[in-house]
Amino acid sequence: MFRQQGQVPSATPAWGRSIGDAIGWVQTDPMFLVFPGGTLFLATFAFNLLGDGLRDAFDPKTAGAAVQA
Repeated sequence: MFRQQGQVPSATPAWGRSIGDAIGWVQTDPMFLVFPGGTLFLATFAFNLLGDGLRDAFDPKTAGAAVQA
């Protein structure tokens, strides 16, 4: 009755599944791996920058602090 609850059906596209399937195609056409991998990287990087920007904008502890290297 509750089998497969919370699992993604195999027909649903996912970047991780695309990357996993592309491992076998690397020798034939590496773009099958580069595009989903690059897209996943860019999406993760964009969310990271968004989170950093929101923290900088709304965190009162760092409101006037300068970035020190």
